[in-house]
Amino acid sequence: MTDLSAPPAPAARALDRKDLRTLSLAALGGALEFYDFVIFVFLTESLRQLFFPPDMPGWLSTLQVYGIFAAGYLVRPIGGIVMAHFGDRSGRKRMFTLSVFLMALPTLGIGLLPVYAQIGIAAPLLLLALRIVQGIAIGGEVPGAWTFVAEHVPPNRVGFACASLSAGLTAGILIGSLISAAVNTWFAPAQVLDWAWRLPFLIGGVFGFFAVYLRRWLSETPVFTAMRESRQLVQELPLKRVLREHAGGVALSMLVTWLLTAAIVVIVLMTPTIVQQRFGIAPAQAFLGNSLAAFCLTLSAVGAGLLADKIGRARALLIGALGVLLSSYALYYDLNHGAQHFLLMYALAGVFVGVVGVIPAVMVAAFPAPVRFSGLSFSYNVAYAVFGASTPPLLASPWMRGLGGMAPAYYVMAVAAIGVAVALYLLLRRPPSYVG
Repeated sequence: MTDLSAPPAPAARALDRKDLRTLSLAALGGALEFYDFVIFVFLTESLRQLFFPPDMPGWLSTLQVYGIFAAGYLVRPIGGIVMAHFGDRSGRKRMFTLSVFLMALPTLGIGLLPVYAQIGIAAPLLLLALRIVQGIAIGGEVPGAWTFVAEHVPPNRVGFACASLSAGLTAGILIGSLISAAVNTWFAPAQVLDWAWRLPFLIGGVFGFFAVYLRRWLSETPVFTAMRESRQLVQELPLKRVLREHAGGVALSMLVTWLLTAAIVVIVLMTPTIVQQRFGIAPAQAFLGNSLAAFCLTLSAVGAGLLADKIGRARALLIGALGVLLSSYALYYDLNHGAQHFLLMYALAGVFVGVVGVIPAVMVAAFPAPVRFSGLSFSYNVAYAVFGASTPPLLASPWMRGLGGMAPAYYVMAVAAIGVAVALYLLLRRPPSYVG
């Protein structure tokens, strides 16, 4: 077998038209679903005013909204484990379609919810319930999508395949940022709080059902079809085998997922709200910077995948983790010293957050095909539940706020240092790879 640090062996064929269609449809569907999941955090300011008592302190209502946002991460393992089980036993495509359907319904529901002034405490409770359904859906979507595209392409193009899907997911963030910017630009603050805040969620519900339609045109992966025909499907509980035989792959995948969560949650999702609240940057400017960062991230994620196919996953991970460490420091240093170069620094940070294009290829290679969906899903979702759920409340806590304006950067830099250590481990120890 090859190793995670070396470039995969050449494939017997190049990407064909069917591969490219599969990657395009998967990426587009992923973009629409991920938009539904992240639009919540872009509307933190509106949601905290609408779904909690008006006399509640601003920092506390913000913390409450972040808590509801985090709840979506906490339940991700439930959706991920259940969908991955059936994905390893019954097929990747079925779960790939179910996950996007389960995302569309609650997103549409949030857009139709009454607010605190209308139904009192029931408003945030209903918001929490719908957010939990979103978390269950995304728990099956992301690992299922990476498994799906990786098994559709030749082994030496797995990096590009996973990166193209990651680029689609980050394009969903870009769409959310653009729509949030449009709402804050086209409507007065009073109009946003009155009714315009609903538009992004209603649009997201429509996006989700369109993604369900798109996935009708996808076929089952050749890898799963071959396993089914040769009776190689795992007969026991797939997760049981993962925990028994692939604990090292689980640990590795959890650590690189931590890097992914820090980069996405802090730099891309939370920074627009942080710069408004702590640094006095206008909403339109904040979302413009976020849109630039998300655009750069979408492009660089593909570049990171291509780099992984060329020089190896570990080396590409090392470059990306170092870039995240340095660029996050530069972004928040600039914010703390007048924000003279805010847009440029935010765009640069977006470029290096493109390391998310490498991370799924590392995780896909850590598990053999019969338990790949379960192994990847368990590792990714449990790590995201722990780190993704804890990050927003942690950064909003009085303790972190007491560290000053550089606190978000310090957190990202510490996690990026862990990413560097993982990359060095892969280079020096060269554990086996199940891809290539």
